[in-house]
Amino acid sequence: MIRFENVGLRYGMGPEILSDISFDIPPRSFQFLSGPSGAGKTTLLRLLFLSLKPTRGLITAFGRDRARLAPRDLPAIRRRIGVVFQDFRLLDHMTTYENVALPLRVRGREEASYRSDVVELLKWVGLGDRMHVLPPVLSGGEKQRAAIARALIEQPEILLADEPTGNVDPPLARRLLRLFIELNKLGTAVVIATHDLGLMEQVDARRMILSNSRLEVYD
Repeated sequence: MIRFENVGLRYGMGPEILSDISFDIPPRSFQFLSGPSGAGKTTLLRLLFLSLKPTRGLITAFGRDRARLAPRDLPAIRRRIGVVFQDFRLLDHMTTYENVALPLRVRGREEASYRSDVVELLKWVGLGDRMHVLPPVLSGGEKQRAAIARALIEQPEILLADEPTGNVDPPLARRLLRLFIELNKLGTAVVIATHDLGLMEQVDARRMILSNSRLEVYD
């Protein structure tokens, strides 16, 4: 669904942060993206989400060349890619339900058309009894699950998760991992950026390791 061919990225005249990156994200696949802190995992996720343009190389998303996409084409393609940000990015003045429903509200959907979907999704991530509270009341793990629900509300074909277990304890990390595995079994491709080796050892999945601006892929 997304393919990188000899992709490189640098900021300004500095050295390349990513060099000759080549891989693809097949439909229904599950992979971990790992590497030392500062290796460029978040940058690579931003390239996958099409919020950055590469300095060189080819990125193809759902059959479209990233370099040929007009700004007006990007929103429709990005709706096919869900993102769970490391810092949650929940709006504190909105309830859990309202945060999850926000992408649909922004698109002008009537609440009656999506209310049941939001409620069912919140129940699926274990927040059925927390949907009417504000984010400051939620624990870190609850905020993470709310962020996952928001990323899934538009039923993306790919989910990108940036250090989704970085702020939770090991039992909750395992619970979140089970959510991602279940989501993948339902047909969504999953990319989890993490430095947690213990988490990766729990799943037999492809590993993509960033180091020294290069990417090694181990199927």
